[in-house]
Order: sequence, then structure tokens, then C-alpha cells
Amino acid sequence: MSDIVVPQLGESVVEARVAKWLKKEGDRVEVGEAVVELETEKIDLEVSAERAGVLASIKRQEGEDVKIGELLAVIDESGAGANGSAPKPASKAAEVVATAPATAVASAADAPKATPTAKRMAKDHDVDLGSVQGSGTGGRVMKQDVQGALGAPAAAPAPAATKQAAAAPAAAKPAAPAAPVRPAARPGDRTEQRVRMTKRRATIARRLVEAQRTAAMLTTFNEIDMTALMSLRQRRKEAFAKQHGVGLGIASFFVKASIAALKLFPPLNAEIQGDEIVYKSYHDIGMAVGAEGGLVVPVIRDAATMSFAQIEQAIRDFAARAGNGTLTLEDLTGGTFTITNGGVFGSLLSTPILNPPQVAILGLHKIEDRVVPVNGQVAIRPMMYVALSYDHRIVDGREAVQFLVKIKDYIEDPGHLFLES
Repeated sequence: MSDIVVPQLGESVVEARVAKWLKKEGDRVEVGEAVVELETEKIDLEVSAERAGVLASIKRQEGEDVKIGELLAVIDESGAGANGSAPKPASKAAEVVATAPATAVASAADAPKATPTAKRMAKDHDVDLGSVQGSGTGGRVMKQDVQGALGAPAAAPAPAATKQAAAAPAAAKPAAPAAPVRPAARPGDRTEQRVRMTKRRATIARRLVEAQRTAAMLTTFNEIDMTALMSLRQRRKEAFAKQHGVGLGIASFFVKASIAALKLFPPLNAEIQGDEIVYKSYHDIGMAVGAEGGLVVPVIRDAATMSFAQIEQAIRDFAARAGNGTLTLEDLTGGTFTITNGGVFGSLLSTPILNPPQVAILGLHKIEDRVVPVNGQVAIRPMMYVALSYDHRIVDGREAVQFLVKIKDYIEDPGHLFLES
């Protein structure tokens, strides 16, 4: 007998929820084949069989919460089912194969081996499994292999595609899992539906309340004239896309501006540990993404060493993988400073909440034409409100205001960013 247990789930994650059994009792499983999907507060992951055999007993049912090391199921390595007899064919399809002509059987044998989740992902994204190099036992294609194929560099986009790539990440969001079915509303209908929170949604709720309870959170605001940046982007976006194969958005400018400002104001890139302040010389920038299952914050590591093109590519990759549920725990771990852009959803102004243990978060908003005074004259300019929420325990108001003013200076005169880079 071989046990399937809850594996290590990543930094600070100790609990998961049984989301879906991919096999049922009596099914044959191979080494490395996914048996069950677990839902954690950060990502969903598959647990694979370490031994081949028959799934003899399922110990935890879908919807149950489990902890690291707890028993999920038992595999009978002898190949016998729960009653000690040899397993029956899993389905009518197996019987058809058994009586099919030799040529048909040969075709089935030549088909690439893949886990159920890898097959679903490949089907959803039109990926040819035969072209994917499998990393599992015997060359079996795993979920991460398909994920890697999806993330492989593509050829430079055609002009029409270039324009789409330059749009905000959320605009080209891949298909996401369907939301829970809610009762159809009818005139006078007072129907209610009780839906259990997902692990991610429950964690988001807990962490946001925790941030407000444990930090001395304050928000300061400013507004930025986006004329220079928009003009630069308009002039350079086609050449940029042709050269780098990725559209030029505004996000990379704000990442670069944030890093330049953080170097001038180190407390905003620090964190509190007990009665000590930990100052960090590196800049791992979290980019908040509104995925179907809830907010996630994948991290661009060592962003200060990256080019504009590399940052844009990383942001688009994160947005795509947040949409199809293929972000990893490593993608979501850590971060020294966060940027969130409510403007892609139409937000004009907001007060972002800290992402602990970080002590600052920059909120971007909708770009809107407004009447403003320019050199004593009335002008219409594309303006954006920006907000900086910070932990007043280690960041003074003066530092926070000056930090946001530097962001404004860098964006209104983007040539500074190239000099700072």
C-alpha cells in the first residue's frame, strides 16, 4: 500500500481544500499521474501518485479542508481493487480499444501521455500535446509542461496584434473558470443562495482586515499629467513592439518610476519584523491582478535589473496565467512593494490597502481628460489620480508625499526614467 498525503504547499501556506478528485476508487493510476486537485489560498495544485497501482480508498472528500501531511488516499500497489480483485476496465472506451483493429490500437498507443489537467489545459488553449515535451515519468505531459508551452516566446506580432498587445493586461484576459451559478432573478423573487468562500477569497478577507488592524495605514494623493508619457508611447509603440515582440503599455513606466523613487526613500521598500526595520536593497515589485477567483499579486523579482520590454512581458505573462489558473506559489511569494491599477476597470480614485508585510502600495487610476491650468492658460490634458497608502509606523507623511511627488516628476518627464535606468 502507498499513501497519498497533502504535500508542502509553499511559504506560509499550511492548509488546503480538496477541490476535485481526478480519479475514483478502483481506478488505475500510474506513477506521476495527477490524482486530486487541492485549492490553497494562493493557487490550485495537483497531487500526483508516487507509486503505480489502484486507488483503493479515498480518505478525504471534495470540499474538506486538509493540512500538510494529512492522508488523502491509499493506493494498492498490487493492482487489486478494494475487494482484492483485479480492477475492471475503467470505461466502455477501454473495451472498445480491446476489440478494435490493430491499427486503431497502435494509434492509441502513439497518443501522447498526459495528466487529465494537462489534457484539459491543452484542449482549452489549442495546444498540440504531441509537440509538448513531457517532464513526468515515461515522458508524461504534466500541467507545468503545457503551461511552459503557453508561455513560450512567440514571433513578433502582426500590426493588428501589436495594437491589441499594447492594451492593458486585463483587456486580453484568457477564458477563466465559470463563476458559481446564481439563481435567476425574477420580479418579486426573494431567492437566496449560500456559497462557501474559496480558500483564496477567505484569505483575502482575512489579510485585508489584518492589514487595517495591525498597520497605521494612511493614504496620500496626487495627480499626474500623462501628456508626455502618452506622447512618448504613441511615438514609440510600433517600433517597440516590432523590436521586442510585446506592446508598450504604461505599467512598465510606473514600475521604473517606483523603483527610482524607492531608491530615494528606502523605508517604503522595507518591512517591520518585531521591533526592527528590515531595509531591502533589492526591488521585487508585486503587480495586483484581478483574477476570476480573487485578487492575486504575482511578483516581478529584481525588477530594477530589467528592461522596459522585460517588465511588459512579465506583466502580460502574469495576467494571462492569472486568467488560466497557472500561476505558481513562487510567482506569488514575497514582494517589497506593490502596484495596483484600478484604472483598467474604470476607477477614478481609491485608497489601496497594504499588502503585508509590505509598508507601501501605489494605486493607479483611470486616465481622464480634464481642464487644468498650464502656464497660466486653460488646457485639456489626460490626467490620472494616483494614491499611495503607507504604514505610518515607519514612513512619515513627509516621505510619503515626497515619494509620490517623485513618481509624478518621473512620469511627467519620462526621460528621467531612462537616465535613472
